[in-house]
Amino acid sequence: QVPELEKATVRMREPERVRDIVRTLRERGGHSLQVISDFDMTLSRFGCNGRRCPTSHNIFDSSRVVSEDGKKKLKDLLHYYYPIEIDPNRTLEEKRPLMVEWWTRAHELLVQQKIRKGDIAQIVRESEAMLRDGFKEFFDQLHKNNIPLFIFSAGVGDVLEEIIRQANIFYSNVKVVSNYMDFDDDGVLMHFKAPLIHTYNKNNTVLQGTGYFQQLSKRTSIILLGDSMGDLTMADGLPNVENILKIGFLNDKVEERREKYLAAYDIVLESDETLDVVNGILRYILSE
Repeated sequence: QVPELEKATVRMREPERVRDIVRTLRERGGHSLQVISDFDMTLSRFGCNGRRCPTSHNIFDSSRVVSEDGKKKLKDLLHYYYPIEIDPNRTLEEKRPLMVEWWTRAHELLVQQKIRKGDIAQIVRESEAMLRDGFKEFFDQLHKNNIPLFIFSAGVGDVLEEIIRQANIFYSNVKVVSNYMDFDDDGVLMHFKAPLIHTYNKNNTVLQGTGYFQQLSKRTSIILLGDSMGDLTMADGLPNVENILKIGFLNDKVEERREKYLAAYDIVLESDETLDVVNGILRYILSE
């Protein structure tokens, strides 16, 4: 049915169960489907030619709008907190307050840089941020079939919106919830708007009052795309989930994290910089 599931990068703990879910998603059809996805390192690439690609936060680490001192401090934060974020031996309870600390400190540093709203497009253009191979087919398929794409990101909303805008795929079916910058009347960054979204609070608590999912109550089939354990809660709080297929990108420390990912995600894609598998599943679900 989906030849892409035979790719060498694909791992599944229960292949038959996955095929059953995919078949059911197809039977239910596109009109009952929605896609919920993380952005950084899920829709965007983790690496290219042996180098790490930046997240929507890290784009600033190498941009001309951040001072050398600011860049050093941002990198220091990354080197300190990132190993904590991906440590398979720490509990979520331990990680959560540390992630709040990381995000808060990073945002404070960015505010000190007096970043201008008008510079963001240029910063993105000059960056090495890249969407995964096959992104155009992914966004186009969803748009053409009127399937809502909900991007739930702990990154910087202004930046990730600019990345998809520059790729010409910011369609009307795309909705983003993320950390947005707040600029003063002169277009200078003052602070980040609440609520703070980090890796491990992507759930209903930060969505309350948006009413987004209430409008989609008939969309009972979900494809969820993520690259961390924190992304697994992105569909929590949806009113009527009947079928959910969870696809996880395992980008880093593959050997030591494999078991945890296989236990949590239906399909795990190891060091796969493409959306081939997701596109293959969508083609199958949406084919007449």
